[in-house]
Amino acid sequence: MIPGMLVNSHRMFDYVTEGLIETGGTFRWKGLWFAKMDILLTTDPLDVQHVLCINFKNYPKGDKFYKIFDIFGDGIFSSDGELWEIHRKVLTSLLNHTKYKSLLETVIWDKVEKGLLPVLDFFSKQGMEVDMQEVFERFNFDATCNILLDNDPETLSADLPCIPLVKAFSHAEEAILHRHVRPLILWKLQQFLGIGNEKKLSDAMKTIDDFIYKLLAKKQSEYNTMTCGPEKSFLVLPTLLRDIKDRYSNFGDPNKLLRDILFNFIAAGRDTLSSALIWFFYNLARNPVVEDKILEELYTHLEDKVGERWNAKELSKLKYLHGALCESLRLFPPVPINHKCPIQPDILPSGHRVDKHTQIALSFYSMGRMKSIWGEDCMEFKPERDTSFSQLKIVLATIIYRYHIELVEGHPVLPADSMVLQMKHGLKDGFDDDYAKFNVLQVLLTYFQSSETIIDLKSAHTDIARAVIHHGITTDLNNNVTLPQVHSRVLKYMMVMIRLIEMIGKIEMIGFVERD
Repeated sequence: MIPGMLVNSHRMFDYVTEGLIETGGTFRWKGLWFAKMDILLTTDPLDVQHVLCINFKNYPKGDKFYKIFDIFGDGIFSSDGELWEIHRKVLTSLLNHTKYKSLLETVIWDKVEKGLLPVLDFFSKQGMEVDMQEVFERFNFDATCNILLDNDPETLSADLPCIPLVKAFSHAEEAILHRHVRPLILWKLQQFLGIGNEKKLSDAMKTIDDFIYKLLAKKQSEYNTMTCGPEKSFLVLPTLLRDIKDRYSNFGDPNKLLRDILFNFIAAGRDTLSSALIWFFYNLARNPVVEDKILEELYTHLEDKVGERWNAKELSKLKYLHGALCESLRLFPPVPINHKCPIQPDILPSGHRVDKHTQIALSFYSMGRMKSIWGEDCMEFKPERDTSFSQLKIVLATIIYRYHIELVEGHPVLPADSMVLQMKHGLKDGFDDDYAKFNVLQVLLTYFQSSETIIDLKSAHTDIARAVIHHGITTDLNNNVTLPQVHSRVLKYMMVMIRLIEMIGKIEMIGFVERD
């Protein structure tokens, strides 16, 4: 197994999937004796249900998981037991808050109109290529910080400057993945010596923590002296501060806990959402019929509101877009693997025995590719299978409404090293005209109003190996505006759902081309 993993390190997720298919959906991997690796990988739906639902309390993340993901501290991603329950209740309450939903829409639309679209317009006018993965990462990072901390770091700009904070998150992801696939003794040695990926991780966390703690101190000082006006009637950070005081009093240093909560939320917002967007556009570029249907749906339901902001109620009418999103997430889940470790010995529905020394890996990436679960056509992109995604829908609908994406032959696409399914070298797009506007759901919706684009994706080896695409997607945007004809306008609407999920494989997209 280990030699095979080394040889196939560039396509790890696909390699694991092939092994799971050959073994009927479940196999055990035991590493060298000194590594103490005993991993059970499974895609069996009954096993997954047993671990995540029926016998959930017996399957915490465990000490091994916490050691690997220690940078997340006591946040929801790495916590167990009572603390995890409190995190879940606080997060659920926040996400279901009516004013939070309004805040989310406002922040996303503002960032789409003032951040994303101007950047895409710039590249369109200059006829330059742009890495859409990096654009989406910066877009989501800025939006998430604005929602949580009432502060926009403004990392997204046309020149895409090298910002230490942006690089820090990428270095942290890479180091965590290496911890995940290497024996504990090896990365612990690197940590002790301060070398390699552990050195990068240490430096990255200093940069990230410095950003969070300084901003927290600034905002807390502001909140102590300000009176919230009606336009600021709901702020996330003060809500979290109250929850820390009321619900987390028994869990140590409140400042450290707040840092952990915010870091977990920011990492999730930056990485998983950008992953979803990038991979969605990849799937859309490879399935023009799906794009046409999405544009037709946009034309039918949102044509009267062209140029306006679409709200959640209006976006909820986009059933086919919702199905396309679900299908993209099935094939390219932002978090491809979930880890659990049993407290007590147990027998899974598949018949496998596990104990406290067994690490269970639930491969969601592989589950989406199992014929036993999805049928013979499991590798086909069919939105009809699945007929909240508010943030993603805004960007997707806006972009698809304005541009048409095509794959360009010759460009390699591979996943990069990361715990979130992304593209190694991003999703590169080239814009050649004045009307390039891009945004994930809101961006998508706004995009197709004034121009249409064809993104040519250069080849596509869907080698699913990490959680990032190796060579990304390269696209050129050629807006030779020859509209508006009725037929052209209908096609325009059909282009709102470009690529949303940024997960694995070598991708290159070239060409946003104005429709005739």
